[in-house]
Amino acid sequence: MNVLLRPILIALLSLLYWPVAAMAALPAELMQKLALGESDEKIAAVAQVVTAADPAGMGFLQSLLAGEVQTIADKQVFVIRDGMVVDALSGRTAVALPDGAEDVVLNNRVRREIESAVAALKLVSPDRAARLAAAKALEGGADEGMLPLLAKALEKETDPELKALLTLIQASVQIKSADTALRLTAVRALASSSSSSTKTLLLALLEKKGDEWAEPDAMVRAEAKISLEAVEGRLVKGQRIGQVFSGASLGSILLLAALGLAITYGLMGVINMAHGELIMIGAYATYLVQNIFRSHMPDWFNWYLLAAVPASFMVAAAVGMLLERTVIRFLYGRPLETLLATWGISLMLIQGVRTLFGAQNVQVENPVWMSGGVVLLSNVVLPYSRIAIIAFSGFVLLLVWLALTRTRLGLFVRGVTQNRAIASCMGINTARIDTWCFGLGSGIAGLAGCALSQIGNVGPDLGQSYIVDSFMVVVLGGVGQLAGTVYAALGLGVVNKFLEGWAGAVIAKIIVLVFIIMFIQKRPQGLFALKGRFADA
Repeated sequence: MNVLLRPILIALLSLLYWPVAAMAALPAELMQKLALGESDEKIAAVAQVVTAADPAGMGFLQSLLAGEVQTIADKQVFVIRDGMVVDALSGRTAVALPDGAEDVVLNNRVRREIESAVAALKLVSPDRAARLAAAKALEGGADEGMLPLLAKALEKETDPELKALLTLIQASVQIKSADTALRLTAVRALASSSSSSTKTLLLALLEKKGDEWAEPDAMVRAEAKISLEAVEGRLVKGQRIGQVFSGASLGSILLLAALGLAITYGLMGVINMAHGELIMIGAYATYLVQNIFRSHMPDWFNWYLLAAVPASFMVAAAVGMLLERTVIRFLYGRPLETLLATWGISLMLIQGVRTLFGAQNVQVENPVWMSGGVVLLSNVVLPYSRIAIIAFSGFVLLLVWLALTRTRLGLFVRGVTQNRAIASCMGINTARIDTWCFGLGSGIAGLAGCALSQIGNVGPDLGQSYIVDSFMVVVLGGVGQLAGTVYAALGLGVVNKFLEGWAGAVIAKIIVLVFIIMFIQKRPQGLFALKGRFADA
């Protein structure tokens, strides 16, 4: 048993005394300068530790920052860590700290230098996350004194992403060198960058101060122009990708908001001005489910959306069916009265929510798995929350299509939509179908509210922001056409984002509205018109 335990005990002891071994690896003279020297001596010693690029020095520097280093008589240096007193120069442990020990005094200047050195030394850490964080921290902030460390880190680095990042950091330092060959190499290396800070560096080389260029060498300037074009092209490409993704994201939100309206207005002909408030009800249902999980099932909080999705659908559907049964049923064929009645109901719902939850916005948190995003380029980050909403919109669209084309309810809905009188003669309870159809459209509006709660504020006026856009999507796509709703939502989303980048958000909205008005004048039936007997119904 002792033979088996010995390796384990040795390993544990080596982990316990690793800081001591790391400190002992530093030269005694260097540690004395770090602990006992004047400010300039300490800073010079810190630079030596960085130049040596030895991770062993990081332990002693961290001890200095933590106030764990004590000195005696300007000769002895002790480190107190985990209740253990260690002679830093010899590596021997002591029972207690000798009398007369004093703290090492670090002024702000020295402390900043040590903090920068510790961050830089993490480039050679065995932990990839630590190396990545260190490289990110050095982006745009490295100096020539770190070139040896960067060279050593590049030599040891095997991760492609980190290697590329370190290469760019090294090049951004070398571009300021007095050596023309080094600047030329750096400029060529920067051609593979996709960072806006790289563009700034290259532009600085091509500036003119009076009759003199900032970069005196013509060859370096020529290479800088080539690299600048490559970087600008990559940045423009990233910007276009970002705009398309943002447009698809906005389009998916419009699709969710308009999909329910495409059923209640497109298939039933009901102008429901309370549709936005059904979206708002779905968002508040998500808020309540979140609070239930936080209070009663905190361990499952990151999965509260699995319960919030059906809850938002059912609550909004129930409100919609109640609305159809009590008000809209008596107003079929009277569009003006329906519009006024549903507008009044929307005001009642808004005031009801204000009374129950208050006029202020409520907070709905994203689950952990929806935080962060996919980094494609330095200027392109695709948030997980937006990706999830795009996927969710596609899933809801698939379910609606299956419900309308592959189920008995969908068959009845299509039959009543095409010819209500004949459907009634065939034994279909048209009143019940109206209720279920309105409930389906309202439930989809609730799902839209659930999705919107993950990317924006949830408040009583949430639905007001989307009701006009939803009607525009349905009218542009073609009344009663789900395919037209999809094309119109995604098209408006992408076009709107491109116009925002060119003319601003307000002008973009005006341009889109003017386009839809002109389009409807030329083609009143929308993108996808009903054909054959459907058009005459």
